[in-house]
Amino acid sequence: MVEITTPSLIKIPVPDEGIETLFGSHDENLRQLEREFDVRIRTDGHALLVSGDAASLARTEQVVDQLAGLAREGHPLSGEDVRQAARLVAEDADVDLRDYLTRAPVRPSSRRQVRPKSANQRRYLDAIERYDVVLGVGPAGTGKTYLAMAQAVAFLTAKRVNRIILARPAVEAGEKLGFLPGDLQQKVNPYLRPLYDALYDMLDAERINRLLERGVIEIAPIAFMRGRTLNDAFVILDEAQNTTSEQMKMFLTRLGFGSKAVITGDVTQVDLPHGRVSGLVEAVRVVGSLDGIALVRFDERDVVRHPLVQAIVKAYDRFSKRGRDPRPPQGAPPAPDPVLVPHDH
Repeated sequence: MVEITTPSLIKIPVPDEGIETLFGSHDENLRQLEREFDVRIRTDGHALLVSGDAASLARTEQVVDQLAGLAREGHPLSGEDVRQAARLVAEDADVDLRDYLTRAPVRPSSRRQVRPKSANQRRYLDAIERYDVVLGVGPAGTGKTYLAMAQAVAFLTAKRVNRIILARPAVEAGEKLGFLPGDLQQKVNPYLRPLYDALYDMLDAERINRLLERGVIEIAPIAFMRGRTLNDAFVILDEAQNTTSEQMKMFLTRLGFGSKAVITGDVTQVDLPHGRVSGLVEAVRVVGSLDGIALVRFDERDVVRHPLVQAIVKAYDRFSKRGRDPRPPQGAPPAPDPVLVPHDH
């Protein structure tokens, strides 16, 4: 029961079981709620006094009430759970936090469990479970590759597939393989490094090395997919915005029986030569609406890296929508003169 003391102030009771978690160390979680919903929060014993506009008060009340209910039922809650709950309710006022905080996580291994941190991440994981081909499109840091990798390893350990195949375009940002030192494997490994990084975060190194040696896990440039039929495999194509139209069509037609394909990329980061059509951009238009294929679009709200990354993604999005005009929008304050910092010698 919420007691309304003034039109802009509500008093929300907090149960004993959840007060320490909800408040956080030095009330850090309350400050997070303040920033997320633009409210002011004071404590009054086992209650919160919250002031702000009506919509902000309603969302703050929803977060606290749902978290309090979970705490009363004995669900352990961390400070990160509180911060995630605030982000989820800010994104969707009708969200049920149980779907995120109590639903069984993806368990790629005994050492790692992965939970979605946004509504789009939940839709993405559900789509991978239900559909044979999933297109995950959005900016860096939204978990597209990491979540796909978690699902791939979970499918492998549950014996739902026999192998994992991870592919990437081998040429990016204008670089040419011929100018890199070493043999072919040494040339392409730097481009495939992010896939290795995600994999080593899921499984211990010794097991990964065994699986790589046996060919149960294969990491290769997309060109190596030509002429193959991939049965009983979980296939991830990463950085797909840098595939050509021909490469994407070739990849999509490799899928065999009992297989899943997840294609990830950021269509604002295409590094193909000028005039070449991105295979991912074209695939979204050509096959994105076909039955059996799911398209999940991510945006800056799904960024799960440093909070500053969200601001950077938003800034670039505004820049792109202004037609790449470097001038600040009308009414914006002039940019400050650069500060020159002398180098240490």
